[in-house]
Amino acid sequence: MTHNEALRLLDTLVQLTLASIGTTTPPSTPANGEAHAIGASASGDWAGHDGEVATWFDAAWYFQTPKSGWIATVAGGTDIYIHDGSDWALATASVDLDNVAGVGINMTSDGTNRLAVQSPATLLTHEGSGHQLKINKAGVSDTASLLFQTNWSGRAEMGIAGNDSFSIKVSGDGSSWDEVLKVGPGEGVVTTANMVGTVANPAGPGDAVFESGSGTNGSFTKLADGTLTCWISGFQTASGAAATWTLPEPFASASFTVTASILGSTPAVATISAQSATSVDIESFDLIGDDTVAPDVNLIAIGRWF
Repeated sequence: MTHNEALRLLDTLVQLTLASIGTTTPPSTPANGEAHAIGASASGDWAGHDGEVATWFDAAWYFQTPKSGWIATVAGGTDIYIHDGSDWALATASVDLDNVAGVGINMTSDGTNRLAVQSPATLLTHEGSGHQLKINKAGVSDTASLLFQTNWSGRAEMGIAGNDSFSIKVSGDGSSWDEVLKVGPGEGVVTTANMVGTVANPAGPGDAVFESGSGTNGSFTKLADGTLTCWISGFQTASGAAATWTLPEPFASASFTVTASILGSTPAVATISAQSATSVDIESFDLIGDDTVAPDVNLIAIGRWF
């Protein structure tokens, strides 16, 4: 091989760019350095050179037999072709990313972590509108969750684990877990919008934790757990008779506790003579048992509304 022939060979093989693949008829006016992968049953100057690479140099065709592993591109395209020893194969078409056993980005995947990424951040973004990340489990008793770790030891987990209720759990050692939130289908979620409002029994989604109110008969606070507190300040008792306090909110029954505090400097005693779910009767006496006094009192009643 002469020096010039060697240079032509290098020009052909280094970063091989083909004008065509499978062509059988030579072009009429090829450019200097133009290369073609000849197809079967070639004619003209290419006759007898099927499967070879023809390169036009100095007004003549030069032919090379491609070896297995040669890499080439086609001018104007982005596909990569590899010669398999008998023909040119489209390498990009042979790379099938469906059903691969695992993908590791900057690290090695394994049988459990089949997609493994080691990087400062991972970005998932929309393609014009929304974006949804799906974590699917096979059955109710399985787990679909996000696990947050410190040095590969779990510290927080959220998802549906062992059931279909969404929960958030935290751990100090990765083995003992505390459930800090759990909500299932049809169960209420407490937010700043529904913390205070109207309580209900049974409680449902959107019902409040606290309910309060006030009026001429006093004030009340109801809790979702059934606790009810009613109170009134400066309630005026009656001389020689019972005074009835109509409760601002009814109790479930007459089984509740009432506390009375005497106002003013005159010594007196206030007693509860009768009570129902909706009212309390208060009588007042002086220290020798005379019911002719009528002090003002502060009253508090605590019980249950269901």
